[in-house]
Amino acid sequence: MKIEFEPIGTFYSQASYKYEVPRQGVFFRGHPGRIELLPHKGFEEALRDLGSFERLWIVFHFHQNSGWRPTTRPPVPPADHDRVGTFASRSPYRPNPIGLSCVKLVSMEKLTLHLDEADLLNETPILDIKPYIPKADAFPNAKAGWVDAQNMEQWKIVPSEIFKAESDWIFEMCGWDLQSFAECQLANSPLDSTRRRVKVNMETHTAELAFRTFRMDFQFDEAKKQILLLRIRSGYSAAELASTEDVYHDKPLHLAFLKQKF
Repeated sequence: MKIEFEPIGTFYSQASYKYEVPRQGVFFRGHPGRIELLPHKGFEEALRDLGSFERLWIVFHFHQNSGWRPTTRPPVPPADHDRVGTFASRSPYRPNPIGLSCVKLVSMEKLTLHLDEADLLNETPILDIKPYIPKADAFPNAKAGWVDAQNMEQWKIVPSEIFKAESDWIFEMCGWDLQSFAECQLANSPLDSTRRRVKVNMETHTAELAFRTFRMDFQFDEAKKQILLLRIRSGYSAAELASTEDVYHDKPLHLAFLKQKF
């Protein structure tokens, strides 16, 4: 049996790369996005009465993913083993690349839904929208299998004054919130050696976190479970910045950043 679906609309935000979104949308407060539904489909009437709901279920297509494996390694694995079954995980790599996200509805304007706390990438195809109903959808006392046995100690993330000034400048220039990204990425298991975006030096208790072509330096204290965000720097070398090649179209931003005195 072959099943085909057509998108009802598209999600838009500033998050175009997978590493720009959190593991769950609830950890991405303050980063709005929007769904634009297709016109001439009768969706105006289909949206009737939806505006009174605070949260929505969004069913979507993982349009940037292909392939899957029967097991996957969660960002924070169980205490006694490394991999879990894909159907027992929230892995985006699945037999059918269908995603489900519970988002906050901020407002509605004709065929546009303004959202927050969405862990979707820019230009994600939307398959369906459903209201979140707490008395039917929330089971706070339900067992969560291996997730209940995770070592989920939260690390405290503290930005230095220089880091905050640099992050604020970048956010003002292009809307990238590097401080929020660092807080999201480093709150749990920040020193995990399998993480591709983090390079750790255990001798100096320092590390580097990558965001696009920027790098964030930080110090860590394992005993206190605390991280100090030190500085933001360009991931480009001087020679790379001097080159006319600009694959990511962000070299002017880096050049302007390097001229600032924070």
